[in-house]
Amino acid sequence: MAGRRYSFEVNKVSSAPPPVLFRLESDGTLWSTWARPLVLQSRWSALGDDGKVDAVREVGLWPVLLRERTLEYVPDRRHVYTIDGSSPIHDYRAEVMFTPNADGGTDLRWSGSFAERIPGTGPVALATLRGVIGFLATRLAKAGNRAV
Repeated sequence: MAGRRYSFEVNKVSSAPPPVLFRLESDGTLWSTWARPLVLQSRWSALGDDGKVDAVREVGLWPVLLRERTLEYVPDRRHVYTIDGSSPIHDYRAEVMFTPNADGGTDLRWSGSFAERIPGTGPVALATLRGVIGFLATRLAKAGNRAV
């Protein structure tokens, strides 16, 4: 049985328009171009029925590759995914929102929630995920800025 639930949210701003950031984040092959040094390898493990929903990307460094399955895919606006396979957390769900802003760039919101698998481990998992997603969101925003 899963333990307590936790959630986090990270917000960043990029001068890049939403389609640029959305493509970088949702394309499983591109993570290794912008998410270094956390992600040195990235690829598609499965493309799903339409190349979007149920697509599985693998990110990390072999032999430790995290598999993330797309749950929802709204082009240039929203990408929702979960961890596919075993993990120290349970029922992870992340959402990345790309909202155009008045300056022609993007307000980026990366949020997630999960349940602790082992009672008492939630606060450490939360701090780790918040830090990792914060790093990734910063790298994504900067990669978008460079692409403009």
